[in-house]
Amino acid sequence: MKKLAMILAAATLALSAPMASLAAMDHGGHGDHSMMKMGDVAHEEVIDGVKATFKVISMKEHMKAMKMEMPKEMKETHHIMVEFKDVKSGKALTEGDVKVKVQAPDKSEQTKELMGMEGHFGADFVMPAKGKYGVMSKFLLKDGKVRNAKFWYTVK
Repeated sequence: MKKLAMILAAATLALSAPMASLAAMDHGGHGDHSMMKMGDVAHEEVIDGVKATFKVISMKEHMKAMKMEMPKEMKETHHIMVEFKDVKSGKALTEGDVKVKVQAPDKSEQTKELMGMEGHFGADFVMPAKGKYGVMSKFLLKDGKVRNAKFWYTVK
């Protein structure tokens, strides 16, 4: 009976390891704000005293920078991140709720809540086709004001 319990425990650990590595990859451990250092600025604007800086990075580039291989089952192709700073103080604003809707060239849409990630907010999106994508963001930061930003991003 003890031997069977040990075999079941080992099997459970072996099967959960790939999921744990995917969860860890899903934005945990970017200790030096490396994500915001990656890629080019896709859009930047000041809205009611808050500077919002958006970046869009391909998942291939993201994984390469983390020295990881793309999981075969991953369908998301791009990571959208945004950093908010108070214009007067320059301090990072890291608390709040951020939603982004992406409209593809074929007019299909996907909406996600961006997760707080050590200095910025981010989420992964499916943007496989070349063309212009509409990116619309709505965010509520700690000051209680709802702000919006939108821009076009071209996948080449």
